[in-house]
Amino acid sequence: MTAPAHPLVFRPILERVRAAGHEVTVTARDYAQTLQLLERLGIEHEAIGRHGGASRARKLTALVGRTLKVRGRARGAHFDLAVAHGSNDLALAAASLRIPALNTFDYEWATQQHRIGCRLARRVMVPEAIPPERLTRYGAGPDKLVRYPGLKEEYYLADFSPDEAVLGELGVDRSRIVVVVRPPPDVSVYHRKANRLFPQVVDHLGRREDVHAVVVPRTQLQREQTRALGLPSLIVPEHAIDAQSLIALADLVVSAGGTMNREAVALGTPVYTTYGGRLGGVDEHLMREGRLRPLTDARAMELRHHRSERVVHRRDPQLLVELILGTAS
Repeated sequence: MTAPAHPLVFRPILERVRAAGHEVTVTARDYAQTLQLLERLGIEHEAIGRHGGASRARKLTALVGRTLKVRGRARGAHFDLAVAHGSNDLALAAASLRIPALNTFDYEWATQQHRIGCRLARRVMVPEAIPPERLTRYGAGPDKLVRYPGLKEEYYLADFSPDEAVLGELGVDRSRIVVVVRPPPDVSVYHRKANRLFPQVVDHLGRREDVHAVVVPRTQLQREQTRALGLPSLIVPEHAIDAQSLIALADLVVSAGGTMNREAVALGTPVYTTYGGRLGGVDEHLMREGRLRPLTDARAMELRHHRSERVVHRRDPQLLVELILGTAS
């Protein structure tokens, strides 16, 4: 039983696990484009509950409700393993039913989330770039911690080929500098600090005639707010899109989140981060290597065509499959 934070993460793993003869049930909460992405990727799933929003009290209420629903779904179903990317409802339900659980993530400062997920898991799987001493506070010591090289995005995008149709579907003019823009995760507990730089980035890009900036919002409110700006060079999709193809075909990515930054790194697209929270080990590592660039001034972006300069990083997803399945043994 799995609960994906990003459906694409589990696609190659699902394919390999099922090819080995195992049955998998995918559950997902209704938040951002998760359900739309599952449908676009053709991944059968069960929608269980919704995101609680920005309020801590509503988050707790939603967590309890989702946990009870997941527990009810799992009881009597004879699951051998629960796999979650930062899903505390699955962790709680699995613990109450004594189902072995694997917890995986790539950002170590989501403190409240990890205090639950790590302590309840039999195995915690993270990138090697996260210093292990940062995880002991969550109960993820050497007895349960396993680390893998590189980025998870380099594994799940290993066989990825971009579909150029996405540009036509969005009305992108390829003669312009194509920029993908991702807003900050406003409702996340670990991202409460206002991101003042991001609106400046959007305003700067949205007024340049030589740019087409595709803003990939997380929520409907972000979509409406961006459209209301009326900036001529912004494109705001109506629904979930093939963001990975868009990233692979773009000249630049500017993101206040994490996953899209790392997808850009894996696909060889230059990327700036405007993330306003505490940097995690993965971002620190990528910055030291020069593969992720921090942005402090919107005018400092290097806006030019980069499409012929890509270095794509690929890794075999089978390694993650073996680490995951080894949790049940």
